[in-house]
Amino acid sequence: MSHEAIIPKGSAPPLAPYSPGVKVGNTVYVSGVLSMNEAGDLVGADDIKTQTRQVLEIIKSVVETAGGKMSDIAFNQIFLSDLSHYNEMNEVYAEYFSSNPPARYCIKADLVKPQFLVEISSTAHID
Repeated sequence: MSHEAIIPKGSAPPLAPYSPGVKVGNTVYVSGVLSMNEAGDLVGADDIKTQTRQVLEIIKSVVETAGGKMSDIAFNQIFLSDLSHYNEMNEVYAEYFSSNPPARYCIKADLVKPQFLVEISSTAHID
């Protein structure tokens, strides 16, 4: 089965060789998303809520470009640079997944650059 790169209009330039998303059949795999604008600049320095919102908006744009919606997301992988941000990240996260939320895990990890506080990767199944 072939795969299609999903690159929403206004995507930040990748920091490495990857696509923002890939669609294989009815499954969309969203790469780990960091809080960047279309120029590749950090959005929300030292602000976990702003970074989480930016990350989820980027995920939303990838899923929607592939023909889906946020409710199609079945699984999220969440990486926090500091677990003290867990509750604040969840406040924003709950705005995007208020009912029937996807499966997920959340771990502490060093991210690609120290100014990034959160990274999220998603898998969606589009009907």
